[in-house]
This record gives sequence, structure tokens and C-alpha cells, in this order.
Amino acid sequence: MATNTTTPTAPSKSEIRIISHSGLFYWWPVWAAGYVMAAFTYLSDLRMTTVADGTKRGVAEKITILDEAGKAQNFEDREVLLAPADKRSKAERDNNPLLSNPGPFMARSKNPGVLFVVILLLVIVITNIPLRGLWSVVVIITIIMLSVIFALTGVWDDILRGIGFLDIRINLAGYVVISTVLLIIWLVAFFLFDQQIYMIFTPGQFRVRQEIGEGETSYDTTGMTVQKQRSDLFRHWILGLGSGDLIVRTSGAQGHQFDMPNVLFLGRKVREIEGMLRSRQVVSGSSV
Repeated sequence: MATNTTTPTAPSKSEIRIISHSGLFYWWPVWAAGYVMAAFTYLSDLRMTTVADGTKRGVAEKITILDEAGKAQNFEDREVLLAPADKRSKAERDNNPLLSNPGPFMARSKNPGVLFVVILLLVIVITNIPLRGLWSVVVIITIIMLSVIFALTGVWDDILRGIGFLDIRINLAGYVVISTVLLIIWLVAFFLFDQQIYMIFTPGQFRVRQEIGEGETSYDTTGMTVQKQRSDLFRHWILGLGSGDLIVRTSGAQGHQFDMPNVLFLGRKVREIEGMLRSRQVVSGSSV
């Protein structure tokens, strides 16, 4: 009697862990862009000052300035800011001057502030409006068509002219504080809270926890199906670097469905899980 001598292939991994991340994971471009703008602002080596309405800029061939000690200092060929006439007393002007001394670092260009706000608004829209499958294609085609139409009709000139009047400026401290606070929250969520919501697949069994503080529940993998939900091109690939949403269904009369959103490297994880399930089926079939 012939016997089957084929040795089943062992699974490459004895345990596969699936972590479901919060939507905050997709906010990394905001704090990353904030630090880039902060570096640009610092390297520009310019300071911010506040002036009264009506202040004029000019060039003085010769100018004399009294320092805090009342000593006169003479300068030649300097750029100056000339505040409007102020009829208050010297004490009042000293306590509440119309011009301030140079303060925090501020870039000369308005572009960093405008770009940072655009990135922030895009992340808010992308993370809150899901566009899966065909919808992503429709949106991309629509954007391309509108861009071409705007270019042919000259609408882009009007749009760029309007953006030219948009002046958004954030000083160095603003970029650093926003980015640092967001980064700390991002790291805590990614490495602490997100790790509490997971699935662990082992040959023949998988364990799941869907709420922080909740206990694990175990299920048999017999008849289980694993499905990768349609990707959101903007959220999963542009911001998520290849993430995706996973759906797991158990078999039986009381089957359960588990949704695990925002799983990193989901394509590779699904292939590993399917390989583990196939390996178990081969082992079970060989032992009969």
C-alpha cells in the first residue's frame, strides 16, 4: 500500500501579531512638516517685531539713538523704522512703546506658514473623509480634469493671485510647540495605547482584544476567513505608507466579525496569515 511521504511545509512564523492603530497615526506629516518649517525659520536668522499702524521704513544717512543709560550712539547709513508721532510722555512711551525690540525667530517669506496650514488641512480632510477603491480613482481623475480646465481657461491665474494675498506666518516657537506636543501624543498613542488593541494568530488559534483594558478572547481558525478591505489611496498609501483595514470572520453558527482598522504593512501580514492557515490545513490533512 502506497503511503504519502510528502512533508508539509512548516509555517514561517509561529505567531503573527496584528496591531490596530488609531487615526492619529496618519498625522505624522503635520509634526514632521512643523519641524521642517521650524528649521527653515531658524536658519533664516531673522527676528520678529511689532510696530504701530503708520510706521514707515526708511534709510537714515545719520542717526543718533539714546540707549537705556541715556548715552548717545551715532550710526550712519542704516535701515530704520519710524513710528508715527506719539504725544504721550516719555514714561508712558517707555512703558508701552509703539515699536518692540526684535523677538522670536520669524521667516521673511510667508510660504512656510501657508504650506504648513495647507498640510494640516489636507491631513484633516484625508483622515475624516474615506475614499475607497473607485472613489479614489474618481477623485484623482476629477482633480486632473479640473487642473487642465483651469489651465486652459486661465482660472489658475486668478487662484494664484488670490493666494498671493494670503499671508500666514508662524514664529519658531509656534512650530516647535505644535510639532512637539503632537509628536508626544503620537508616540504615546502609537507605542502605548495602540498596542492594547490587537490580534495574535498562531497555528490553529487566534486571540483578539478590541478594547483597551478588555481581556483576550480566543477562537479556532478552522473555517476562518481573512479579508483586506478596499484601500483608501490617500489615507492608506500616501499617509499610511502601505497600511490598510483588516476584516476577520470566524466560522460556525455563532460566527463573529472583527474589524481591525489602520494595520501597518497589511498586505504582507495577510500573506503570512494565509500561509499559516494553509500550512495548518496541510498538516491536518496529512494526519488523517
